[in-house]
Amino acid sequence: MIFDTLDTLPKTFGNQRKNPCMHQRRRSNMMLNPLNLKHLNRMDESSADMITLNLEDAIAPARKKEALHNIALFLSHMEHSDSFIIVRTNSLNEGGAEEIAFLNDFHFDAIRIAKIKTQTEIAQALALLAEDKELHISLETKEAFENLSHLRIDERLTTANLGILDLLTSLGLPQSIVTLGNPTIDYILSKFLVDAKTAGIHPISFMFQEYDDTQTFKAWCEHEKTMGFDSKACMGPKQVSIANSIFSINKYELERAKHIKKVFEANAKEGINGFMDEKYGFIDEPIYLDSLLILNNI
Repeated sequence: MIFDTLDTLPKTFGNQRKNPCMHQRRRSNMMLNPLNLKHLNRMDESSADMITLNLEDAIAPARKKEALHNIALFLSHMEHSDSFIIVRTNSLNEGGAEEIAFLNDFHFDAIRIAKIKTQTEIAQALALLAEDKELHISLETKEAFENLSHLRIDERLTTANLGILDLLTSLGLPQSIVTLGNPTIDYILSKFLVDAKTAGIHPISFMFQEYDDTQTFKAWCEHEKTMGFDSKACMGPKQVSIANSIFSINKYELERAKHIKKVFEANAKEGINGFMDEKYGFIDEPIYLDSLLILNNI
């Protein structure tokens, strides 16, 4: 816990400096409401690979300054966290610019901008953002959905989060179609995934809001993994546990990748880039590169 008690919180910001997140795991991205002090106080103990502190839709306008202050207070007193910490701000013209300016001196890993539509907004956000922080976006508009593959104008833009419900509203489609096997939803997921990967942006799939329906959440994670996703937005610890399990590399995949890397590199030294392996059959450079991809995501 960050504070031993929540009854008497400090009246001033601290001077703790959270180290940048060093691991590359992005299986789970848990959303936290900064008005819930108990949740904020356990940030440093979370098993979520990523934590997003939300200043946008879930926070009433009259309480946004309170939520922003809470984020700054807890971050400034947090000594350590294994999670990649993100602050989700409002859109730039609805307070996001001021929120970024205020937060720049505090120690966390990324800012996530809501309702992005154009490269111009990306450029504006990058100009405001401290250089030691990544820029993430919420993909919630039809404009961003159409243009995602062209939005990465700077390497600091690393991640896109699919806001499926807002996107459907922007497209004029009913939210009721968010069901497993719906072809429109599968098309949206596929296009989002491929366009993001084309641009060099990490895609995080949408949040399933029926928190207690763990079976359906698990089914979504399994479905999305078969599509190629390796990250899922989460509402709380139960969803985090499921996402971490499903999107982890299993023992078979890990052993296979290590073996392929070892035997390919040994053969490559002899000038052989394609050969039959007794354990896994034919191995060539594309298969070797896939094994590297797996190993780099451990």
